[in-house]
Amino acid sequence: MLEALIVSNLALWVVVVILGVMVFALVRQIGVLYERVAPAGALMVNQTLRPGDAAPELDLLTIEDKKIHVGGARETARSTLLFFLAPDCPVCKTLLPVLASARKEESDWVDIVLASDGEAGPHREFIEEYKLSQFDYVLSELLGRSYGVGKLPYAVLTDEQGKVVSMGIINSREHLESLFEAKERGVASIQEYVKKYHPDSSATHAEEGAS
Repeated sequence: MLEALIVSNLALWVVVVILGVMVFALVRQIGVLYERVAPAGALMVNQTLRPGDAAPELDLLTIEDKKIHVGGARETARSTLLFFLAPDCPVCKTLLPVLASARKEESDWVDIVLASDGEAGPHREFIEEYKLSQFDYVLSELLGRSYGVGKLPYAVLTDEQGKVVSMGIINSREHLESLFEAKERGVASIQEYVKKYHPDSSATHAEEGAS
């Protein structure tokens, strides 16, 4: 009886040791994958502008008749994020809390302007329903065309001198933050950074997320 108990305990310890080795190997492999897989950045699809270009300068009115100027050097030495959206865009709605959070967290260096087009009525309802009154909200078809916007939601980040820093289709918080990260790292996109400094990373994964 005692011998059977000893044998069973030894067998149990062998199984535990084997499982421990397997878990360690799995954790190590996951770590390797994290090093090789590139972060997901906003997909830069634009036939009009490229990073480094001077952003088109336009004098616009917000939906509340406030005059704003986009493009060109800013006396306040602040960047501008133009976020193009629409009231009937489901993905845009899911990103509104992200924009509200970014407006607070990045308030020391960037102003966020929401942009769309069409009749003002639906947009006023949209602003009221989702509490967007803290943002400058512009309705201008010319703005979208000038910045080469072809799919929503889309964002363009310009620097203090009015030059395009980064841009792309935004489907998640990570995509939006990738524009800020690109500016901080001095690159056009996270994809460019990965390709330049981590050539062994998965470029395919870095460009996903726009579909």
